[in-house]
Amino acid sequence: MSKKIVTIVGARPQFIKAAAVSREILKHPGQFEEVMIHTGQHYDPNMSQVFFDELEIPAPRYNLEVSGGGHGVMTGRMLEGIERILLDERPDWVLIYGDTNSTLAGALAAAKLHIPVAHVEAGLRSFNMRMPEEINRILADRVSTLLLCPTEVAVENLAREGLAQGVHNVGDVMFDVALYYRDRARNNSKILSALGLSEKGFALATCHRAENTDSRERLTGILSALADIARELPVVLPLHPRTRKLIGDFKLEHLLKPLSVVEPLAFLDMVALEQASKLILTDSGGVQKEAFFYRVPCITMRDETEWVETVAQGWNQLVGACYERIMSAFTSLADGRADDSSTPYGSGHASRIILEELLKEG
Repeated sequence: MSKKIVTIVGARPQFIKAAAVSREILKHPGQFEEVMIHTGQHYDPNMSQVFFDELEIPAPRYNLEVSGGGHGVMTGRMLEGIERILLDERPDWVLIYGDTNSTLAGALAAAKLHIPVAHVEAGLRSFNMRMPEEINRILADRVSTLLLCPTEVAVENLAREGLAQGVHNVGDVMFDVALYYRDRARNNSKILSALGLSEKGFALATCHRAENTDSRERLTGILSALADIARELPVVLPLHPRTRKLIGDFKLEHLLKPLSVVEPLAFLDMVALEQASKLILTDSGGVQKEAFFYRVPCITMRDETEWVETVAQGWNQLVGACYERIMSAFTSLADGRADDSSTPYGSGHASRIILEELLKEG
């Protein structure tokens, strides 16, 4: 008898992670049935539908179209919609990813209906309770039956919190994705020629976290540094719609002039740029890791990171939003000594191991 899995996604990183597991599910006909719920958290077509198309994810059976509003409104509406669907579908498992409002809503809805929850990326901690993501991931871990950790550090974090049952280090599904799409992006994307870029001849930047974009001081520090770096090395900035709005609100548009600003990119184009860039500057957790997978030096414009392995191995520098620290990290890149042999994120078969754990649970 096949196991019915309801997968809940809503934001770009979840689309990418779900692609790896969904592809593995399709290799096991008769063992699993997947029903996907898209909460609608990312509503821009460049940040949602394009990923389903490119990543070959089965179309969601449900789209809640919940976007915008505060955390309480958004999470509450998602919770209501997910609960209704779970009552209809009656799955064996609810599969959640990461640390968004969609993750928390899925975890709470399932737990209250006594449906087992499997949390992919369990155990990650920034130890910054001001981050909404930190609250989401801690609460999701507390109600999950299976805690599917990407690293040994994540396992240790859970152990310190008294969580040991159902904890497994399965590796990182993002590593599965990186290996699967690495050559496809290089061969199929035309983004380098479209933007007139040469291999290792530019830096790639992203900025979208509320802690950076909601603060005029932090956003000014980041954009000022990117503008000055662009005078030495071209900087490509795919600009998140919300970040673009806040740049306008703070009247910082002049800092964009030295940059090559583009709309949010399709997944394969982003992977192609990541691999070809000389340097990545980001506040994204996923992009930090992708930089590590592709062995591209990364400057992380946050005060902390969940992906401590990337820093320990010398591929990632943590600098916050301080102009001077960003520029110092950029200047010191030539002196970097990075470990090219370590594989802290598993073997590239996390998706297969996740399904094995779901089957073991009976």
